[in-house]
Amino acid sequence: MKKLSLVLLVLLVVSAMFAQGTKESSDYKVYLITMDQMDQHWVNVDKGAQKAASELGGIEYKWLAPDVKDDAKQIECINNAVAGGADAILLAANGPNAVTAALKEAAGAGVIIIYVDSAANFPAVQTLATDNTAAGTTAGKEMLKELTAKGVKSGKIGVISVNSATASTVAREAGFRKAFEGTGFTILETQYCDGDAARSKDMSANFITQGVVGLFGANEGSTVGVGNAIAEAGKSVIGVGFDKSDMILSLIKNGYLLATMAQNPDVMGYEGMKTAYKALKGEKISPEYFDTGVSVLTKASL
Repeated sequence: MKKLSLVLLVLLVVSAMFAQGTKESSDYKVYLITMDQMDQHWVNVDKGAQKAASELGGIEYKWLAPDVKDDAKQIECINNAVAGGADAILLAANGPNAVTAALKEAAGAGVIIIYVDSAANFPAVQTLATDNTAAGTTAGKEMLKELTAKGVKSGKIGVISVNSATASTVAREAGFRKAFEGTGFTILETQYCDGDAARSKDMSANFITQGVVGLFGANEGSTVGVGNAIAEAGKSVIGVGFDKSDMILSLIKNGYLLATMAQNPDVMGYEGMKTAYKALKGEKISPEYFDTGVSVLTKASL
């Protein structure tokens, strides 16, 4: 009788261990890898991904990101995710080409790739992002409308962006420049700050000394720098930017920025995680490009 009870006990323990092991092994490992950890934008992408992972269940989720925008550091994050057993990676590529070799290795290891915010030149299941060219044109039109209202029909305009490679900001700049085609305004050579607000402020201050009538920031850090430079100079320069953060909203409320193109980073993370889950379960993913939308925020709309 004792021997039978002992056998039953062992079977129960083994059964429990097997059940636990099965549960753990059924969890999908999904990593979010962004350009950096500096911007509030990426924090909100993470929040959206966290929310979806929590709702879906069966997902082991982790956010990895370099401390600053750096191709080598982002490649290291991708490699670490693969080494950590990633089943899927949500990636905001710092540049279109730098990470492609790392992504090829990841895909070769069976990792599903999904882009959020900014894509690389490597096939992915889906890209979830703002229509950056269209949003850039909207930013340009907002500035042009304000300049026209002030009776300014010509002048120089400065642009501060991240770098010459990041697909999202390159598209924003192209869209912004398109808005001024055929006008009396001259858009000066773009300055790159790697998304650093302090560097953007210095570059913006230099533009202001050149007598610009407008300044455009292509991402969060660039926009904060533009607004702070205008505030410090105390001059009537029209500032328009991208992204939504507490600092940017404060600069708009205080009149140092006219407007910002507010993306929906939480939607990128949330829908990106849902896409990853569907792909991992073998479900069809459509469409290939998911427009997460943008809103124009001004002092009047806040």
